[in-house]
Amino acid sequence: MRISQSILVAILAGFIAAGVAFWKQADANDDRRNTLLKPSQADAVFAGGCFWCVEADFEKVEGVLEAISGYTGGHVNNPSYEQVSREKTGHYEAVRVIYDPAIVSYEELIDYFWRHVDPTDEGGQFCDRGESYRTAVFVETEDEKAIAEASKQALNASDILADPIVTPILDQQTFWPAEGYHQNYYKTHPTRYSYYRFSCGRDGRVKKVWAKDKAH
Repeated sequence: MRISQSILVAILAGFIAAGVAFWKQADANDDRRNTLLKPSQADAVFAGGCFWCVEADFEKVEGVLEAISGYTGGHVNNPSYEQVSREKTGHYEAVRVIYDPAIVSYEELIDYFWRHVDPTDEGGQFCDRGESYRTAVFVETEDEKAIAEASKQALNASDILADPIVTPILDQQTFWPAEGYHQNYYKTHPTRYSYYRFSCGRDGRVKKVWAKDKAH
């Protein structure tokens, strides 16, 4: 039986439409694209426990254009959330902060980061325990490293914190964006996010750790 050209075209069009729909859905469910920086932008990478919370905190800062949840610091390429949370990948849950340096400086972002985590806890953050929930500052340049180290030393020399900062200053590695459903979780699932943050004790612990800080 011969198939007419018009039927073949219709079949082909159907396959193309189905393929486009499939990839659009896949992209919506697992968006692993890295945002490219414009000349007027800069980025910084921080690990502070649950990346939902770190992302939400940084997106409140004037001059921060976007915060992206992801994974970095480990040895597994393109890791999944399941791998990072259950296996020994070496990865941290981290956030890539894209900002306008004409509005907010890297030094200001470092100061903000310290005061929204417990940098004295080496085993995780709040109710989340394990290597993927540890804190870290990932630096890209010598200037960033100098700023981060100076800020850390100044805090350790002050009497603000009861214990020394254990957060390491590490060289940046590949940043792997987390799955699409993790991005902007505090916006897409506000009730679940709020309950998690409250039950995990994040804000209460941060307030206690930084109780002697007049700037907090």
